[in-house]
Amino acid sequence: MGEGAILLVEDNPDDLELTRRAFRKVALRNEVLVARDGQEALDALFGAEDGRELPALVLLDLNLPRVSGFEVLRRIRADERTRILPVVILTSSRDERDLIQGYRLGANSYVWKPVVFENFVDAIRQLGLYWLLLNERPPDRA
Repeated sequence: MGEGAILLVEDNPDDLELTRRAFRKVALRNEVLVARDGQEALDALFGAEDGRELPALVLLDLNLPRVSGFEVLRRIRADERTRILPVVILTSSRDERDLIQGYRLGANSYVWKPVVFENFVDAIRQLGLYWLLLNERPPDRA
């Protein structure tokens, strides 16, 4: 399904494994890069030399150690190289303030992690279909 890597930013080992299982179940063939905290996510996006290809999609948890998901999103949107990079907040937070803040900071979508695995698989399938197949990505050097 789709081209380009996915940057999965998730600190919870159980949620990380659940997401990987869901990717396998929907036959998502994209490379999945994992950042286990906000600083690792920023390093993955900005720490490499120029010319490195950005991921096709960032799946971003909010409650992260070292640097919060909100701060990661703020920095993504503040940098010319990543300003238009699709970012989907994938979180267990049902807090309306988090939802509003995520969109204010420029999230493309906000998805709540379903508790039931089959519902989560369906959510991952839908995300993959839309963001990696249907959505037209801007050129790398837009």
